[in-house]
Amino acid sequence: MKILKYGIGLVAAASLMTSCGNAGKDKSGADGALNKNNAEKVYVAPGEHDDYYAFISGGYSGNLLVYGLPSGRMFKEIPVFSQFPTNGYGYSEETTPMLNTSFGFIPWGDSHHPDISQTEGVLDGRWVFINENNTPRIARIDLETFETAEIIEVPNSAGNHSSSFVTENTEYVVAGTRFSVPVPQRDMSIKDYKGEFKGALTFIGVDQETGGMDIDFQLLMPGFNYDLSHPGRGKSHGWFFFTTYNTEEANSLLEVNASQNDKDFIAAVNWKVIEEYVKNGGGTMMPSEYAHNVYDHHTHTATSTMKKEVRTINPTEVPGAVYFLPTPKSPHGCDVSPDGEYIVGNGKLSTDLTVHSFTKMEEAIKNKKFDGEAYGIPILNFDDIHAGSVEKAGLGPLHTEFDDKGNAYTTFFISSEVVKWKLGTWEVVDRKPTYYSVGHLTIPGGNSRQPSGEYMFAMNKITKDRYLPVGPELEHSAQLYDISGEKMELILDFPTHGEPHYAAAIKADVIKDNSRQIYELDENTHKHAVKSENETRVERNGNEVHIYMSTIRSHFSPDNIEGIKVGDKVYFHVTNLEQDFDVPHGFAMIGQKTSELLIMPGQTRTSVWYPEKVGVWPFYCTDFCSALHQEMQGYIRVSPADSDIELSWSLGED
Repeated sequence: MKILKYGIGLVAAASLMTSCGNAGKDKSGADGALNKNNAEKVYVAPGEHDDYYAFISGGYSGNLLVYGLPSGRMFKEIPVFSQFPTNGYGYSEETTPMLNTSFGFIPWGDSHHPDISQTEGVLDGRWVFINENNTPRIARIDLETFETAEIIEVPNSAGNHSSSFVTENTEYVVAGTRFSVPVPQRDMSIKDYKGEFKGALTFIGVDQETGGMDIDFQLLMPGFNYDLSHPGRGKSHGWFFFTTYNTEEANSLLEVNASQNDKDFIAAVNWKVIEEYVKNGGGTMMPSEYAHNVYDHHTHTATSTMKKEVRTINPTEVPGAVYFLPTPKSPHGCDVSPDGEYIVGNGKLSTDLTVHSFTKMEEAIKNKKFDGEAYGIPILNFDDIHAGSVEKAGLGPLHTEFDDKGNAYTTFFISSEVVKWKLGTWEVVDRKPTYYSVGHLTIPGGNSRQPSGEYMFAMNKITKDRYLPVGPELEHSAQLYDISGEKMELILDFPTHGEPHYAAAIKADVIKDNSRQIYELDENTHKHAVKSENETRVERNGNEVHIYMSTIRSHFSPDNIEGIKVGDKVYFHVTNLEQDFDVPHGFAMIGQKTSELLIMPGQTRTSVWYPEKVGVWPFYCTDFCSALHQEMQGYIRVSPADSDIELSWSLGED
């Protein structure tokens, strides 16, 4: 009972401090409503474009959201880890393999941390990577098509949270487990957790030309919780930094039992040393089943391959591979300054914000300034690596990003604010409230060598009264701040979908001119594609019927089909013959138990239908494509299973 009361006390205190953090402050973040000048800052005139793309995680929607800044307009929801009936992703025959895993077909995911590919530490806008937390996976989104191109499952992981961050030349996208588990998995008592469970840090190699991913190695670490991570850059390139909590290795009531130690660790991983070790044949190949799913934009089809083994590394067998940096207390975010010198540990339960020095870390390693070890991994002496602390900056620090003027910006969940402070002097120079209980924040390029200094937006966990009421379930609230001056200014609220855990933002000019408008019909190599109406047809193979169909404004070919029987399995292979930008066609069939199809110009999509009732049943285009959109329809005659009616199809015949 004492433990229970203590836990409730923590929650009550947090709630009180959250409320008190904004007590007496106007909800606009200023002295009244946002002034006209601020409204002008976010206004993008009709027909004009935003300055930045923002890629915001959809959290438990499983998807990735594309917004414009400064307007806060949402442009697209990119389906990644979840079925998406809007366009048929995860329902069509071509895309269901994208959601295959070693656990089978998983229709849902929990997307967390997008990161944009980099070259020499600068965002290059080729791909966005994002992690799935529940069934551990990493996805790559192609920023030419804004579609998911690849998903790789991460074995030996659970709660794939300290992911998916890239090294500064996109050599690797890195995935760290949040929950340590038995490796390999086996039947064992949960109470035997301590010393027996492992935390896997996975380094996924990225092909520099195609973006193709493959697991290079997994580092099997002590059984802590690995929360977040970021790469070294500049002088610290070649290193990766992971926050840990639960160094107590508790397995129950973690809010109490994982909060006992005054300091946990940031794990500093020298991946260049491990890379060399692997090149020389180091590591152990461990049997492990995981799915690798790849989408081909020429065949418009995904394939799923089940991999059977992964290379694992014991860090104690690679001298100089890993060191622990003591960091107070239960650190969440792990953020690296643009020059690579400072590593910020955002300790959730610490009154101060701890900053380590990479230069001091190297010196401490060189001079063996160790304060013991944990499972054979050296622990560096805190005083020898500590650069400074931002003292009493706020309550509940979570995440830090950086601008181009030597400033850092940290979110404080409990006191519900963003605090601006100076790198090197650790002086707080400004603070602004958020509404309410901020989690992550994002500055365009804030996780790179070249951050922007125009905007920062905060992603809040609680919305309450920010928008018109819509019942108990609310979208989350994001807030955009102008950071171009000495003081931050709140200039916009905008809602976000799902629960955004993180975002990555980039100058629009880097991406927009490379965006594909159509798929070239003559490049379509889908095995069931038709290139003209002359190729449309219907074929039977036993109880399987394949309908090779085309769409063009404003009809299907064929649009009358007879000879289908109850009990058949009917495949609609639909090719959009249009070659104009922004002329998709939809397809829906009454009684369809999957979803509609939304087919882009030059693309082929397939839907399966099981006719169960005798009758004449319509299909139609779901996307308003022309003035005669309503006329874009057809009929299928379904006869009894023992019918002898032959297949026939037509277009424009009486």
